[in-house]
Amino acid sequence: MRIFVYEFVSGGGFAGRAVPASLAREGLAMRTALVADLAAIGRHEIVTTTDIRFAKAAPPGVEVVTIDSGATSAFDAVLSSADAVWLLAPETDRCLERLAARVERKGKVLLGCGAAVIRKASDKAGLPRRLARIGVRHPDTMTIDPGVDARMAARDLGYPVVLKPRRGAGSRGVQLVHNAWELEAALAAVQRVHMGVASNPATETMVMQRYVRGTPASVSLLADGLGVVGLAVNAQRMITSSGFSYRGGRTPLDHPLAAEAVDAAARTCTALPGLRGYVGVDLVLTDAGPVVIEVNPRLTTAYLGVRAVLDENIAAMALAACEGMLPHQPIARRRVQFTASGLVVAA
Repeated sequence: MRIFVYEFVSGGGFAGRAVPASLAREGLAMRTALVADLAAIGRHEIVTTTDIRFAKAAPPGVEVVTIDSGATSAFDAVLSSADAVWLLAPETDRCLERLAARVERKGKVLLGCGAAVIRKASDKAGLPRRLARIGVRHPDTMTIDPGVDARMAARDLGYPVVLKPRRGAGSRGVQLVHNAWELEAALAAVQRVHMGVASNPATETMVMQRYVRGTPASVSLLADGLGVVGLAVNAQRMITSSGFSYRGGRTPLDHPLAAEAVDAAARTCTALPGLRGYVGVDLVLTDAGPVVIEVNPRLTTAYLGVRAVLDENIAAMALAACEGMLPHQPIARRRVQFTASGLVVAA
């Protein structure tokens, strides 16, 4: 099988434009790791693309197509030669969803979630209703549409609040707001993210949530469309001094609520039938239990750490999950710390 690995940020999606630094380092690190794992399987032909400004190194036998301009035509040309596609892209402005829809229209196999479930899973405004129906805890949330009084919404929720794009990734534009004086600057920061990536930023919706105190974490899972298997619970290193910034983490997380975190993440996935391949669920571990924050229907940066603590090839297991064959839950053999740029060291 010829597999096309397309990482949007480092793979040409920003050709001719400035590349957001945080998305660039995470995207390149994930692309490098995933391509290496797929090549290590030894049964597939792997092709990927790279923006001319990024590193082109790849394992022997992997084809790397360099993109300087004309990213859309280059994507379509490589897509036409592939049997299957593994997409790595942000949810911002429905980027991941749109790419998945293009792959589906071409009749290629998606090694991950389809466009319909991506649309549902990446909608941070719709997730609270889904979780409420199955009894999974989620922050109190309000949707800030154009024209909505954000100050009144913040007063209703109670400070501190978190302001974020309705669809986003990599913590871009996510702001922690402690009072009304900080709110205007936070609204402008989220709007700048929309201006940089959205097709019509004036109509973009924001989400405001009550801030949840606790241990930030994620759960990495494999899904086959119906069921899921947990891979690891991961600690997240978040910087909140000037907006949220994800810097990496450690895995597996040794925490009394680790098992409950996996259960909450698995139940969250059941509320989104159709999830396939690698999936990440972000949550906060509080004194009252896990609180699910959002679902990432794609490879996440935690993959960099999880692949280092398991003896199994996660990419191979994800391919099997996409074909309906979930593995037994693997066992972590070591502990590591990892950065968002791909540095992994023993913990």
